[in-house]
Amino acid sequence: MYNILVVDDDKEIVESIEIYLKNEGFNIYKAYDGIEALEVLVEEDIHLILMDIMMPNLDGMKATIKIREDKNIPIILLSAKGEDIDKIMGLNVGADDYITKPFNLLELIARIKSNLRRYVDLGNYKKEEKNYNKTLSSGNLELIIDSKEVKVDGENIKVTPIEYKILKLLLENKGRVFSIDEIYERVWKEESFKAENTVAVHVRRIREKIEINPKEPRYLKVVWGIGYKVEKL
Repeated sequence: MYNILVVDDDKEIVESIEIYLKNEGFNIYKAYDGIEALEVLVEEDIHLILMDIMMPNLDGMKATIKIREDKNIPIILLSAKGEDIDKIMGLNVGADDYITKPFNLLELIARIKSNLRRYVDLGNYKKEEKNYNKTLSSGNLELIIDSKEVKVDGENIKVTPIEYKILKLLLENKGRVFSIDEIYERVWKEESFKAENTVAVHVRRIREKIEINPKEPRYLKVVWGIGYKVEKL
């Protein structure tokens, strides 16, 4: 069963799409702005996204750009704007398809199936799945991506979703120093604004969980005046 994320600030539209797609055998996840959509993508294995453009907090265009930083999931944009320039902009930021509201639900289902077929049958999904099922590590610190587990010396460490995302970012880029603003923008998926305390608190909590002596960390280190990194061990 394929998982489809429906993102629209109009809850009636979301509910209507959900009814039709469930009848077609799809499993549906829902979000009502771009930020919620990004949060769902961290937690769930999504195969296709239906994304409205005009939404509060984070619109569909900006959310698509964020998603394209590390995922090739098919994205179909939904919009009341039918001008060619709007369609071109949507495709240029990384969308795979574009449907103008009001749309025919049968056409929508056909577009979904067509995009899923290209994504799954032509290999992009398997490539992502191969990349997804891997372990990131530094010394005895391990992050297992498919199960979202963190281990130290083989012992499971309980972390929050935000702590997990910070560790994943730093482990994927071992040895690289990330500024506080970079960490905030990549993890929280929004512009950094007075982010220093927020990031510092989460880093402190991570250290308390993964380090034998948090005051003399082995893994997650501060580079004074610049930011944080995970050591190459």
